[in-house]
Amino acid sequence: MVHQTMKTSRTPAARASIKTSHMSANDARVARTVLRRGYTGWCDGRLSAAGVAALAAVLVFGKRKGYGTTPMEPHDVTMVVLGAALLWFGWFGFNAGSAGGATGQAVSALVNTNSAAAMAALTWTLLSWWAGGKPSVVGAAAGAVAGLVAVTPASGYVQPMESLAIGFGAGALCYFAVRLRARIKLDDSLDVVGVHGVGGIWGALATGLFAAASVSGLSYADGLFNGHAQQVWDQSVGVVAVGAYSFIVTFVILKVLDLTVGIRVSEDEEELGLDVTQHGERAYTLDEGGVPLSPGPVLPAPPMAYTAGTAAPTAGQAG
Repeated sequence: MVHQTMKTSRTPAARASIKTSHMSANDARVARTVLRRGYTGWCDGRLSAAGVAALAAVLVFGKRKGYGTTPMEPHDVTMVVLGAALLWFGWFGFNAGSAGGATGQAVSALVNTNSAAAMAALTWTLLSWWAGGKPSVVGAAAGAVAGLVAVTPASGYVQPMESLAIGFGAGALCYFAVRLRARIKLDDSLDVVGVHGVGGIWGALATGLFAAASVSGLSYADGLFNGHAQQVWDQSVGVVAVGAYSFIVTFVILKVLDLTVGIRVSEDEEELGLDVTQHGERAYTLDEGGVPLSPGPVLPAPPMAYTAGTAAPTAGQAG
């Protein structure tokens, strides 16, 4: 129960990362087969809630003030890498844990998860190196997440070599999706559409391509390359149905909220920052401003702090 609760809690979290405001909690359960639902139940969750619904949110919220004219670099690259590392590690429990026990399928899911993430991170890094002349650390982190997203529905159904193909496809497709997003000036601040949406669609379709009954132990769980072409069609129907439902419902909910209570802060509040205007606090205090401290006695430093030949201050000097 706790494992499944943690899984579903990640869906609105990823979607909410688009904009810090109201987000819907849609979850369409229209899968007709175990494969279409995905190994962890996320053909619909990862694709719709964090992908297509994110696109609806981007369109309703609009662009941030200064987007396209003011540089908006990543806030903290160190934290980006740390967050990706934590996600990567946690995803082992997420995917392998969906087997419900220490089984061969759990081991397969764990290996596939790591393989796809590594391949996607490598693919994104090489593409960014080729296109920009320098390998991007942030790009490697985004690529790893794209691989994790894509392999999730397939992790318990495919062989390790196929997971590498899924990771390669995720790294390449999501990289070019993010490049396209930048070109058309779609203000998706964390690239949830490009990484989670495109990665989720590819992962769902790739499950229909590479699934093998020998991995899952389910006699009907074969994909196109194992003699069951119908599975590709089933996966495609699931992607279209879930995507359409999620986009429409999310768009309507956000529009209603926008017309009633509003979903954006004012330009002045946006300029000052939401930490201050919405929460009354700042994440960092790097200037001279802040809460003044009451004066107190200045005590001499410990004796070890003074160099040889320098006398420690007297009590009168310290005061």
